[in-house]
Amino acid sequence: MDGNFVYNKPVTGKNNIGRRGDISILGNLLSQSENVAIYEPEKTGKSSLIRQTFYNMRISSMQFCTAEFSLLNVRTIADYLLGLGSAVIKSAQLSVSDYAETVSRLLPQTHFVHDVQQFSDSGRILSLNWDIDDNDIRSLLELPYRIAGAKAQKMYVVLEEYQNIMLTEDGERVCRIQQKVFENLEPELRKWCSFIFVGSRVNAMKEIFEHRKFYFRQVEHLKLSGFENKEIIDQIIRGFMASGKVLDRDLMIGVCKLFRGNIWYINHFAAICDSLSKGYIMEPILLEALDTLISIHEPRFRSTMDDLTTFQLCLLRAILDGHKKFSSTEVIGKYRLNSSANVKRLRDALCKKEIITFDEKDEPVILDPLFEYWAKRYFFNINDD
Repeated sequence: MDGNFVYNKPVTGKNNIGRRGDISILGNLLSQSENVAIYEPEKTGKSSLIRQTFYNMRISSMQFCTAEFSLLNVRTIADYLLGLGSAVIKSAQLSVSDYAETVSRLLPQTHFVHDVQQFSDSGRILSLNWDIDDNDIRSLLELPYRIAGAKAQKMYVVLEEYQNIMLTEDGERVCRIQQKVFENLEPELRKWCSFIFVGSRVNAMKEIFEHRKFYFRQVEHLKLSGFENKEIIDQIIRGFMASGKVLDRDLMIGVCKLFRGNIWYINHFAAICDSLSKGYIMEPILLEALDTLISIHEPRFRSTMDDLTTFQLCLLRAILDGHKKFSSTEVIGKYRLNSSANVKRLRDALCKKEIITFDEKDEPVILDPLFEYWAKRYFFNINDD
């Protein structure tokens, strides 16, 4: 049973707050058959936003189906295509007896087949009877449009952790063919399907969509807005009131600031506070809850630090100290960064490890707010007070 503070799964309805503008924008883009890319750090509400958008579209009487596939464990092109194809065919709600005929009809002259034994063993509708060629990739990426068109029902394909396409043996090849599919689709087919590319490795997604410019003008980037502190505080206070507890609003302002409005951390934090308290929630309870939350995540934070070189740690310290430009003689000397060329390598390394990213002003942003707090207070012993 769900508690008052849900943090273990995507949420819709009364548990979903804020981002009404983002939900409206996403819904409008999808209704116009646009493709969308969403890349934000882990646990920042991407899945909740998509599910709430679908929920709103359905209650407004829109008819559509969804195919969702995660690339979390994808490391080969075959894994990607077979998993995606199986998800797309399942979304059409065909009977098992129709799978073989559907594969034969919609993927002709390809190396995809429906193997009954493989389906029985793994649940995958698609199998391969030869090595993958470009025609196989192109045909599979066109499959959602053909299935949706045949059913005359719109389909939305959600690809989670899409940055992992670049961990396959030739991710660029797949992206180039996907781009050609977008460019060459007949208008009659295009209207039946939209792709939503979702990624939690922000810099890896930027590499695909911004630096290498795959899908340029074929995919709209939706940058998520933050949550309003008032909405967060109102939700948390309602949650405590449901269990007969009271929390001062001023204390929650500090909580929102510490977690930079990250609703997942805040809900987890509130759930811990709820378990530690019986009535009025005072500051000592908040501090104990923060210690508990840090103890849960500290092994992950320590592992991150263990993976950094001395130079990378020095640059991270400079960022935590508030520096935004690192190539000045003063900063290079103070933090022993050696040279401006070395600074660039260090920036790239911290981005590749998804510890930091750079905003539109080319200023560093630490992606995980709790990691930032832990690194300051527990690793570098920086006291802002």
